[in-house]
Amino acid sequence: MVLVGAYIATIPLGFGPETDAPLLAGTLSVITVLWAFTLTRLGRKVSKEVTAGREFDQTVVPIFQNVWTFLILGATIFLLLTVWAIDITPFLASAGIIGIVVGLAARDTIANFFGGIALYFDGTYAVGDYIVLESGERGRVEDISIRSTVIRTRDDMLVTVPNAVLNSARIVNESTPERERRIRLPVGVAYGSDVDQVEAVLLAEAKAEQLVLADPHPRVRFRNFGDSALDFELLCWIGDPVLRGRATHEMNKRIYNAFAREGIEIPFPQRVVTVADDANQPAFVTPDSVVGDGGE
Repeated sequence: MVLVGAYIATIPLGFGPETDAPLLAGTLSVITVLWAFTLTRLGRKVSKEVTAGREFDQTVVPIFQNVWTFLILGATIFLLLTVWAIDITPFLASAGIIGIVVGLAARDTIANFFGGIALYFDGTYAVGDYIVLESGERGRVEDISIRSTVIRTRDDMLVTVPNAVLNSARIVNESTPERERRIRLPVGVAYGSDVDQVEAVLLAEAKAEQLVLADPHPRVRFRNFGDSALDFELLCWIGDPVLRGRATHEMNKRIYNAFAREGIEIPFPQRVVTVADDANQPAFVTPDSVVGDGGE
């Protein structure tokens, strides 16, 4: 307002066109720069306020701020050239050529940049989530930047994956919508076992394990009549997908010790070898037998 008032005050002085035009252009230039600076600061404050809630990830704040600053800078340069009556056609042609060159040289960076924005708006994962990549690698998301995502594997190694790769790959997020995850423990018992006893023992061991959640409660399913065993499956829930390996280890130990204590047999594949008494008499081989030189 001060600059506008100062310029209006010079009009009655009757400066000539050679003075009035540069004075007007200079005044408008200063006003344009001041507005650009103010809008840049305003955009940064607005982005911080909008992304202050939990539903927004703080890692995307620099993205919005940089895009806003770039737009303001481009508009400011265009207005300054227009104010000083400079033909911008050559600049647009040069900018087009430079844009093509930069786009070809930095296509991976640009792809990662837009891939990061797409991952954020899709809500694929966030920092702290436990994800499984299409390649089979699994781990916790440590950092999400404009270019890449850093994952800490179970071997305590940091794996950096470009956002463009993650944006086009199949990703399993085991931390959403809830962090609780179900584990499946297949168990085989010998034919002739008491199936009710097997179910009761499996449920008791699952309820006694601290890593297993009481709600949802564990379940036991009789799945198949296997070749040499009755196939059961214990289904139980854990509080965090990171605990999957440890919970499986503890439950397998509990099940093995409980079956040994209760006298429940865990079968394993066996081969029965039959030797004929008469060397000239051919040996009869059953489907589950193998002819050999030794005993059973």
